[in-house]
Amino acid sequence: MKIVSLLPSATEIVCALGLRDALVGVTHECDYPPSVASLPKVTRTRIPAEASSGEIDRMVREQRHSGRALYTLDFTALEALEPDLILTQALCGVCAVAEEEVRAAACLLPGRPRVINLEPRRFADVLASIRLVADAAGVAGRAEGLIAQLESRVDAVRERTRRRSSRSRVAFLEWLEPPFCSGHWTPELVEWAGGVDVLGRAGEPSRTVQWEEVLAGAPEVVFIACCGCGVERTLEDLAHLDGLPEWRQLAGAVAGRVYVTDGSQYFSRPGPRLVDSLEILAHALAPDLHPLPEGLSSLVEVGWLPSRAGHGLRNSRSS
Repeated sequence: MKIVSLLPSATEIVCALGLRDALVGVTHECDYPPSVASLPKVTRTRIPAEASSGEIDRMVREQRHSGRALYTLDFTALEALEPDLILTQALCGVCAVAEEEVRAAACLLPGRPRVINLEPRRFADVLASIRLVADAAGVAGRAEGLIAQLESRVDAVRERTRRRSSRSRVAFLEWLEPPFCSGHWTPELVEWAGGVDVLGRAGEPSRTVQWEEVLAGAPEVVFIACCGCGVERTLEDLAHLDGLPEWRQLAGAVAGRVYVTDGSQYFSRPGPRLVDSLEILAHALAPDLHPLPEGLSSLVEVGWLPSRAGHGLRNSRSS
């Protein structure tokens, strides 16, 4: 079995199922677990590395109107790998190679590899994706053990959350220029962590919002995980918000309850580490109730950056 993954989340699923040795090719964005970095890359992006968040948003909107993909497949590299199984998605036309391009390429490859499309919209769908990958790879029995471990960790967070007497109103943002609220599985994670998502809706796509709408939601906590961006890049964008009247009026910003995490590694990847994302979020909302699991703090920075002068980023490891 030779597997090519065209999604970072699918790469993580494959490895979590113990199939790392079967993985022969990945995307240019696949970076976890670290051992996949040495594998051949079969995709590339048309987004310049130096593009600002506003420029990226413009390119994405142009892509939606023109149909021209921002990610493309390296057919020559794919052909050389001779895969038996290709994992792709049709959920987001921005985040991966278009499904039509993948299926067209598969038809030209010798052996006609099987193409599996993953399209999770809620957390339960993510678990179903694990089963689907395991079955397609011929290791169906491995899925249930992995899923049981993930569900046990989710249940532990939800059980601790039940001890809370109240819930925090949360504005969860996955882009800042312009602001996007979360969707799909993230509002579920917010609920399980002890919050109420004032903008996003479970199972529905993320969407552009106006700062007036964020303000109207009266969020007590602002949690930011910009899709595809690390902490440092997100903080650069966040610094530009200080002059916005709506931002300075947000209760969460005034109280210093603005949290930033690595949106490239967490929340935007519908794979096993969505449970890590839940644990990070729960810790941000109630650190005394939800300790950050051992080892997780070394992988992610979670901090707050209030707009009031005289304050700055605080690392979760010192909180």
